Amino acid sequence: MYLVVGLGNPEKKYFNTFHNMGFMCVDRLAEKLGVKFDKGECCSVTAHARVNNQKVIIAKPVTYMNLSGKAVQELCHKYKIEKGNLVVVYDDVDIPVGNLRIRKEGSAGTHNGMRNIVQLLGTEDFARVRVGIGKDTPMALMDYVLSQLTDDDHTPLDPILDHAADALNDFVHGNSIDTVMQKYNIRN
Repeated sequence: MYLVVGLGNPEKKYFNTFHNMGFMCVDRLAEKLGVKFDKGECCSVTAHARVNNQKVIIAKPVTYMNLSGKAVQELCHKYKIEKGNLVVVYDDVDIPVGNLRIRKEGSAGTHNGMRNIVQLLGTEDFARVRVGIGKDTPMALMDYVLSQLTDDDHTPLDPILDHAADALNDFVHGNSIDTVMQKYNIRN
C-alpha cells in the first residue's frame, strides 16, 4: 500500500499559489491513475486507486500547510503505511524554479508543513518530492508563497509538475525511490 500526500492550503483563494504545488502535483497523479478526490478522511480529502494489486491513497490535507502532520500521521496510522511507502510532495523556496528534487529522507529544511510532519511522525525517514519555486524577489516569504501564480509563473512550473507526477506514478507502480530519484531529479 502506498500513501502519496500533496501539501497545500484547502481554501479556494490558495489554489493557484506557489504554496499549493503539492496539491497541483497530486491532482495530476490522480488524473493519470483515473481517480478523483471524493473521500473525506483523516483531516484530508483522498482519492483511492489500485495499481498492480496495491492500494494507493492520494491525499490533500485540509489542515492548512503548517499543521499537515496531523493528517499524515492519521493516514499512516489508519492504513498502517510503511515508511518506505510514504511520499510527500511540496513546494521548496530553497530550490530554483524549474528544478525537482526527490529524496528518500532528509530534514524538513525551512518548510513549516514538513517540519510538522517530521515532528508528528517522529522520523525524517520517508520520501519527499520537492518542487522548486525559488524566491527571486524582496517580497516577504509568506507573501511570496501565498501570491497568485501568473501565466509567466506557470510556464516553467507546469512541466515540472507533470514531471513530478510521472515520478510519483513510477513510484506507486513499484519502482524504488532510488530508481525514481535517478530518473526524475532535475537541476537546471
